[in-house]
Amino acid sequence: MKPIDYLIEQSDRYGILYAQKQLDMFEVYADKLLEWNQKMNLTAITDPQEIMVKHFLDSLLLLTVVHLPKGAKLIDVGTGAGFPGMALKIMRPDLRVTLLDSLQKRLTFLQVLADELGIPDIEYLHARAEDAGRNPAHREQYDFAVSRAVANLRELSEYCLPLVRQGGYFISYKGYEMEEEAAQAEKAVEILGGRLEHVEKLELPGDNKRSLLFIKKISQTSSRFPRMPAKIAKNPII
Repeated sequence: MKPIDYLIEQSDRYGILYAQKQLDMFEVYADKLLEWNQKMNLTAITDPQEIMVKHFLDSLLLLTVVHLPKGAKLIDVGTGAGFPGMALKIMRPDLRVTLLDSLQKRLTFLQVLADELGIPDIEYLHARAEDAGRNPAHREQYDFAVSRAVANLRELSEYCLPLVRQGGYFISYKGYEMEEEAAQAEKAVEILGGRLEHVEKLELPGDNKRSLLFIKKISQTSSRFPRMPAKIAKNPII
């Protein structure tokens, strides 16, 4: 089975339907990801079928559990090779997407990819999350912040919640067993102006499982946050 056909088959159980143009885009995306991965570290997943599920379908699960309003402003914090932000943009071209990463070479890959796919209107932000969170151009400017970053939720919330407007959401892609981590982050989330509203648990093909944590921004984040990474690591909010 061709990898793209595998994506179609596995997506069907979630009700995710693709236009032919979107399927063509994901095929090019997978090819370019593997091509560029030979010269820079973009992904440890190199099996084409696994890319379709563990990167593309995993990124798109968000669309099955929440309605993103037309034209919503979304920032992907620590986007890496574009997951989930670029995949979401392919499916929802109306979204105003900002891809944030601290490494310019990753953003260069995404810019080249977007040009090849013909995707306009993406902002590429070369910055550390703590710097973006203190920049008035980005602080509390987004309807949604999303992240598949592997950082602990307590620290990740300090990076992401300052970017979200009141009434918006920080959505964290986490592993299936995340209850203890979420409990440890509860106080920090509250101090940062958020509230863990609910968790969606989803199963991907094989043994792959995913939790999506929805943290609503209910009040402004204090100007004390985000702090520098060394301070966050040394003195986490508890």
